[in-house]
Amino acid sequence: MSLAKILPLLIAAAPIALATPALAQSGSSAGTAAGPAAGITTQLPRGAAPTHYAIEVTPDAANLSFTGKVMIDVTVSKAMPTLVLNAADLSIGDVMLTPAKGKAMKGSAKVDAEAQTVTLDFGKPLAPGQYKLAITYAGVINTQANGLFALDYTNNEGQAKRALFTQFEAPDARRFVPSWDEPSYKATFDLSAIIPTGELAVGNMPVKTTKDLGGGKTQVTFGTSPKMSSYLLFFGLGELERATKMSGATEVGVITGKGNSGKATLALDASVNILPYFNDYFGVPYPLPKLDNVAGPGQSQFFSAMENWGAIFTFERALLVDPRFTSEATKRRIYETVAHEMAHQWFGDLVTMAWWDDLWLNEGFASWMATKVTDKLQPDWEMLLTRVDGREAAMSLDSLATTHPVVQKITTVDQVNQAFDAITYQKGEAVITMLEGFAGEDVWKNGIRSYMKAHAYGNTVTDDLWKAVEGAGAKGLVAIAHDFTSQPGIPLVTVESAQCQGGQTVLSLSQGEYSRDAKGKAPLKWNVPVMAQTIGGAPQRLILQGKGQMTLPGCGAYVVNAGQTGYYRSLYPAANVQALAKDFTKLASIDQTGLLADNFQLGLAGYQPIGLALDLIDAVPMTASPAVLAEVPGYLDSAYAMLESDKAAQGQVAAYTSAKLTPALTAIGYDAKAGEGAQVPVLRSALVSTLGDMGDKAVVAEANRRFAALASDPAALDGPLRNVWLAIIAKNADQATWDKLRAMAKGAKTDLEKSSLFALLGAAKDEKLGQQALDLALTDEPGKTTSAAIIAQVGAEHPMLAVDYVLAHRAQYEALIDVSARSQALARLGGGSADPAMATKLDAYATQYLTPESRKVVDRSIAAIKTRIETRNRLKAPLAAWFAGQK
Repeated sequence: MSLAKILPLLIAAAPIALATPALAQSGSSAGTAAGPAAGITTQLPRGAAPTHYAIEVTPDAANLSFTGKVMIDVTVSKAMPTLVLNAADLSIGDVMLTPAKGKAMKGSAKVDAEAQTVTLDFGKPLAPGQYKLAITYAGVINTQANGLFALDYTNNEGQAKRALFTQFEAPDARRFVPSWDEPSYKATFDLSAIIPTGELAVGNMPVKTTKDLGGGKTQVTFGTSPKMSSYLLFFGLGELERATKMSGATEVGVITGKGNSGKATLALDASVNILPYFNDYFGVPYPLPKLDNVAGPGQSQFFSAMENWGAIFTFERALLVDPRFTSEATKRRIYETVAHEMAHQWFGDLVTMAWWDDLWLNEGFASWMATKVTDKLQPDWEMLLTRVDGREAAMSLDSLATTHPVVQKITTVDQVNQAFDAITYQKGEAVITMLEGFAGEDVWKNGIRSYMKAHAYGNTVTDDLWKAVEGAGAKGLVAIAHDFTSQPGIPLVTVESAQCQGGQTVLSLSQGEYSRDAKGKAPLKWNVPVMAQTIGGAPQRLILQGKGQMTLPGCGAYVVNAGQTGYYRSLYPAANVQALAKDFTKLASIDQTGLLADNFQLGLAGYQPIGLALDLIDAVPMTASPAVLAEVPGYLDSAYAMLESDKAAQGQVAAYTSAKLTPALTAIGYDAKAGEGAQVPVLRSALVSTLGDMGDKAVVAEANRRFAALASDPAALDGPLRNVWLAIIAKNADQATWDKLRAMAKGAKTDLEKSSLFALLGAAKDEKLGQQALDLALTDEPGKTTSAAIIAQVGAEHPMLAVDYVLAHRAQYEALIDVSARSQALARLGGGSADPAMATKLDAYATQYLTPESRKVVDRSIAAIKTRIETRNRLKAPLAAWFAGQK
């Protein structure tokens, strides 16, 4: 799934061969024919497991309901008093169980809504053997992304339409079919659906048969899926169209609403180019005959895409390109999202974690692989630099006492849903980056290939991967990997001394733990793979355990995390930070980016004066790489926000920012130029956005000029900065401007544009307008999946206003978001606050409504708020003093 789910192939074909016979039969010690292996968590009784599902569904989109029937091949490996399956929001009808030899037995069903299970009783214990379990049932079609859900939209002709899709990760296949809805219970699936004639039905596999039933109904049957986990099953339906290209033997497609497939060309071309790279890298060819990206209108506040095998679902805003307003950064996110979900076709779909403890095996690897392949195929984008941002996102959580290990203990449904965070994704990617650097690219790839072949169509735990890579030649990797995935936190590598001796630099290093809110506790210990070098010197390696020494060729400024592949912070003597600032342009771009981030965070946390970090930022010349220069506005914006209680000091930050950044913006201009570098559009967006946010007079005037021009030229704002200009307008809006933005949203010709404009209505600095936006969000005007985005925007500008409003309208708000995200929604709304009252309010909410297991995201937000308050109080004076001294 992506800190992000097909016109079928109209061919008749025999069931596909999954791979070589040996590959199709391979598996893992983490799973058995009767379900999870011993030691693997399950919430269902052991002893019975499915091998095949034959599902038929009949959706009634108009009435938001569906009926279904399923025949499940079940293996019972020991005597069982009953069969217990997962089911949620399903009404169970007839139940019949037929043994391989014997008469059918009618069963009774008892639903436990809280446990999300149904217990089937057949009047007597079941003996070991093979059975066929038949169940008829009915369910609901949701209006948010859980189970089978509906997305309402307006097509290009202005007509109201409704499309259906499914979202099953983590525990929501049980809302579609009674099933063993856990990752270790892998099975094959036959899916058929009775649909309105003329609409397009989408599944994991190509369509095998279609049958006209008369009366405007058609039965569509898809081919048999590979052996897979239930959360990867997919079904979609609507007035859709499909565009395709071949990539080797695989038909690659994009599915959109009618008339929109041209906007998915970037995603289609990316898929075609990425697939051969993955086929080679993983050493196992993609095993399905097709691979589609399915674009759905609307949005979720908590995910953008889902890796259903062969039928990736992605919300339109994360897949489609509209030349009127899609930015360069968005285009790159689309490419990376496609790559992330395609990587899951191996890491997650072909080989699946045995239980959600190891979710990072899916998400961390998909994130890492997406960055890797994007960098290989789009080198001008300098994607490896983004790993620094990912590392920082992970460390922002990992530096607090409320963090958790990469491999975490999951026992409840709420914990599964809360596990999709920056530790799972970005720390996972950062640790993999570090381990690949330790092992070497070739050894690492050979280990991955071995892992894929050994566990295809099976389930694994984290140690299966480490053993495969160490077995490929990365001696010592297991110990390092265990340290960074089985315990939380961030190593702090401190340079105790640095001496130049005979043309070499001798570093004395010590290891501690970096923390924002628990500096006094005994530090954890890691085997830290350190790579250091002097500027221009050859890098040297050391596995740091406690204390150690390194001798680096050359003297002068040095970098302890050379190449920024290590997941640790590096604390230098002040003299070295000053030397790095002086020689900043001699550093590689990745080290420039990493040093800016590392030193800024060390300053925030109080490990060194914040002035050292600001000196480093000040040293970035306007001639730096646009990719590096694009990082500078973010740090200045952070300083501006930290001084929000001191308007005079904020004014000094804004003055400095204008003086520093305006020359760069003047040089590149407001509009794209032919032949400009690949990173210039990203830099332009960062400059305009930050200067506009701080109220820079020239930028705000330009935004107003362009906005006013809409009266005579509807295309006056068109281009990659359209949403940046509108964000500046929305933030500074008065009532008349807000009303005009609302009218633009209501009149937007596409749902993609409409949702963006409605969300901007929540961005106004004016609290009265923020209140109006909240009231608007609870009406039908914005659309069921856009309303939550409006509330989130208000939360970014006025967190207390948004949180109080949600608490006063809790039931209405929860209807606007995914069921899987309800326990963490309020924490996200208020988590960016620096108000002590917010921490108190979130704690009271969690105490009243959440369990100890489900309040963990709230506790992280409370910890972040308290840390933010402490940091601002401590840094207000030195920040103000530094900016006052910049004349």
